[in-house]
Amino acid sequence: MLAPLARVFDPMVRLLILALVLAILVPVPESRQELGQWIANAAIFVLFFLNGLRLPRDQVVRGAADWRFHGALALWVFGAMLFGGWAIWQLGGGLFPALLAVGFLYLGALPSTIQSATVYTSMAGGNVAHAVVAAALLNILGVFLSAPLFALLAGSEVVAFHSEALVKIATVLLLPFALGQLLQPRVGEIVTQNPALTKWTDRVPIAIAVYVAMSGAVSEGIWNRIDGTAWLFALSAVCIYLVYAIVGSWSAGGLLTKTREDRIAFLFAGTQKSLAMGAPLATLMFDPAIAGVVLIPLIAYHFIQLVIAAPIANRLAAQS
Repeated sequence: MLAPLARVFDPMVRLLILALVLAILVPVPESRQELGQWIANAAIFVLFFLNGLRLPRDQVVRGAADWRFHGALALWVFGAMLFGGWAIWQLGGGLFPALLAVGFLYLGALPSTIQSATVYTSMAGGNVAHAVVAAALLNILGVFLSAPLFALLAGSEVVAFHSEALVKIATVLLLPFALGQLLQPRVGEIVTQNPALTKWTDRVPIAIAVYVAMSGAVSEGIWNRIDGTAWLFALSAVCIYLVYAIVGSWSAGGLLTKTREDRIAFLFAGTQKSLAMGAPLATLMFDPAIAGVVLIPLIAYHFIQLVIAAPIANRLAAQS
């Protein structure tokens, strides 16, 4: 029975389920939460260092030449998708707790995830080169834009966002990425030609960040703060947001791209929200108890988007 389930859920999803179960059953003790945060930050540092190593600078320059595609996609991700998250936050404030509602604004402010956007674009017969470069560029922009956009719209009265968080973001995200890019011409090829080296370093830091954040939320009594009705409304809102993302990005891609292959790349790069960026960023911006609640919409969206994206990709491939 476990084998079929393993085939349904990819390794990242299984690892996230494990992190959530452990956070519920064996959360990080309050006396060890600071240590857990340090471990999570160290793992995130390694993750973004390797991301810098794997991304060839010449590939970014060549891909960015199609400014029409990448500019339109950036406007969609940091404009239309951000607006969708903001709208749910505003409309859902009376349906679920404030921190859970603001999690949708946080979800909307995040860039695309590189891995799934690329994989599903390939499955659907889309422009893989555009998908790779677009997702990479969006993640670079996300380091600079996601936190400020979220903080600007959320406001300090909703979630306290201090300047120290920006220092942490620069130290744990920007610095390792810059170091990776600096060393990329010398050692980047070793990493790109040996994907087994980074198979788990891509996943484990994200799982650690989710575990630490959710542990804080569990320790603060998340089950008492969010009742069953709020969970139901939140899950429904995630599904509505995903439908908005899919229909909107497919429609926008049809208007703004030149070929069907580009439109497919626009679809998946425009809908696959990045837990790889979202989980580390949340642990840097917020206390674990707050981060765990804010991350709930993103975690739910991540699960559902992976389930929905595969049949969509197969359908598009069949139509092609």
